[in-house]
Amino acid sequence: MSDAMTGALASHHYFDRDFNRMAVKLLPGEYFVTTGSTVLLTVLGSCVAACLQDPHARVAGMNHFMLPDDGDSGPDAAGAMRYGSHAMDVLLREMVKAGAQRGRLQAKVFGGAAVLPNMPTFNIGDRNADFVLRYLRAEQIDVHAQDLGGAHARRLCFLPESGKAVVRRLRTAPDIELVRHQDADLLRRLADLPARGARPAGRAAWGT
Repeated sequence: MSDAMTGALASHHYFDRDFNRMAVKLLPGEYFVTTGSTVLLTVLGSCVAACLQDPHARVAGMNHFMLPDDGDSGPDAAGAMRYGSHAMDVLLREMVKAGAQRGRLQAKVFGGAAVLPNMPTFNIGDRNADFVLRYLRAEQIDVHAQDLGGAHARRLCFLPESGKAVVRRLRTAPDIELVRHQDADLLRRLADLPARGARPAGRAAWGT
């Protein structure tokens, strides 16, 4: 794996007592691919995470991107992972390197919420949701589940062995404030992005 790829690879490994196994927490701009049972987790506001699985090859992965395909991130590959266009390309490439086949890939996508009150004109979450669905459609990857849009931040847990994704809506004040702070910082830097259409919210948990 190249140094550029390593820079965006999630590195927060820990033992998750809820699942009784090792887990990786993805931060914005990171991805992770596994052929084992490591649980993949992240927290999403307006950001979107795509979960991909090849159930035959037992390869699974997740990314977490902040923006769709706008802007020029320059030569910084880790910074480029903020953008869905690059984050999706990287995840697909690393899945294939690990043994997955594009024709067998299944996708589940989450996030794209509007967690900031009184900020209807920015719609970054809607743009992210719209982008990931368009990208997967263009790549002919079936979307088996989606939970996009709405007003609630989410905690996403993806179980690679089964392909099951579990989503919990964040309702406690500290969790909500953390996500709102992250989204407010993003919006301050991107106030001139045009808006796109919204996407409906989905269910709270999905299996294969």
